[in-house]
Amino acid sequence: MDIYKKFGELAAEGIAATLCTIIETKGSTPRKAGSKMIVTAEGITYGSVGGGKLELQVIADAKRVIEDGHPFLETYSAGEENDMHGYGECRIFIDPLPGNNTLYIFGAGHVGKEIAVIAGSYGFRITLIDHRQELMDKLNIPGVTNICCDYIEATANLPFSNNTYIVVTTPSHASDEEVTLLCAPKPHAYLGMIGSKKKVALARELFTKKGLEENLINSIDMPIGIPMNCETPREIAISILARLIDIKNSKQAE
Repeated sequence: MDIYKKFGELAAEGIAATLCTIIETKGSTPRKAGSKMIVTAEGITYGSVGGGKLELQVIADAKRVIEDGHPFLETYSAGEENDMHGYGECRIFIDPLPGNNTLYIFGAGHVGKEIAVIAGSYGFRITLIDHRQELMDKLNIPGVTNICCDYIEATANLPFSNNTYIVVTTPSHASDEEVTLLCAPKPHAYLGMIGSKKKVALARELFTKKGLEENLINSIDMPIGIPMNCETPREIAISILARLIDIKNSKQAE
């Protein structure tokens, strides 16, 4: 298998992954320097760095690297404690795939749809989530993945990382609050919830009662977007996209 070609294919598909490379070995090891393995966020692998418990540990570390977005260098034992026959060591560099910025939009109503329409041109890989089948059947926005399912189910099953941007614009205050509460502790670059100042104040009270840490509450962008005099759904979407672009570009500049 051409590992680099596969890595490029995953990047083109927007699939989060890491490239794990043995850069140095000492003693007897199942694989030598230069051996490579790709690990996706779901734990799917291509190639190998040695098998057994050593490889299981590398896979676990690779999945963590996908979440935090930072390269990782570690020395792994290939000794008997890993059910192998040698006593060597492998130094393995785990490099995250330069991440596409994933944007999850919860709610495919007027504002959510408008964000999905315009955000793809600004470096976001977009997934639109809504439980209303009749609404989702009418949407066919180029480059946007539609998921028709319960919002809570989606928060449990979607992958989250430090390159994940979350916009919550569901049809009800209650579901906005529930989705935001569930997403807040997950890895993300941005989380915003739509709503008036009154709604935001009530949401803060609820999040506090539910035990969400204050620093997480303060990190939620609510009311969502940059302050501007908006009237139409497209104008509100522009204010939200402006915030997303600001966070994305500031993160890339770090």
